[in-house]
Amino acid sequence: MAGVLVNQAMNRLPKPSKADLQAAYNQRVPDIIGPNLKILFCGINASIYSAAVGHHFARPGNRLWKTLHQSGLTDRLLSPAEDRTLLNYGYGMTNIVARATARADELDNTELQQGYVDLVDKITQYRPQWLAILGITAYRVAFEQRQAKIGRQTTQIGDTKIWVLPNPSGLNAHYQLDDLASLYAELLPVIATP
Repeated sequence: MAGVLVNQAMNRLPKPSKADLQAAYNQRVPDIIGPNLKILFCGINASIYSAAVGHHFARPGNRLWKTLHQSGLTDRLLSPAEDRTLLNYGYGMTNIVARATARADELDNTELQQGYVDLVDKITQYRPQWLAILGITAYRVAFEQRQAKIGRQTTQIGDTKIWVLPNPSGLNAHYQLDDLASLYAELLPVIATP
């Protein structure tokens, strides 16, 4: 048990100051990406908290890491400090829009649609098996798929299939952790088969 506590302490990120958060506006969190991934997870955009600490989905209260573990997509609970470990699972991480904001609603439709164009370039270059968009509203706008629902989509980018999942933000009150884990777990059988 002591080893687990030491490991958890080592994986904690320092809490950013107010000045750090202000300086993180419009900054980027580097993509975690490589060729031929099983899943490229795609957020809407980074929070200023994530940009300040330099790791994806780092804001306290974000449920992505718990969701990935509870769904079975990772065999243990990863911390945001371990986000690059996703590559060991065949996963990557990017965003529709690169710049960080305090809230996703600070992005306008034009910015989301330009993010789609940039995302297509990444998908064309890296060719993941699946693109998992984490946020239905942003997907509808960026991909111009106004009637889209959560789950597998009929559209593709080249050979990359698309799956839309709920945003794991703690602000997304429509989904509890168990609901998120159940929906994310639906990716397990599809990534097991080519």
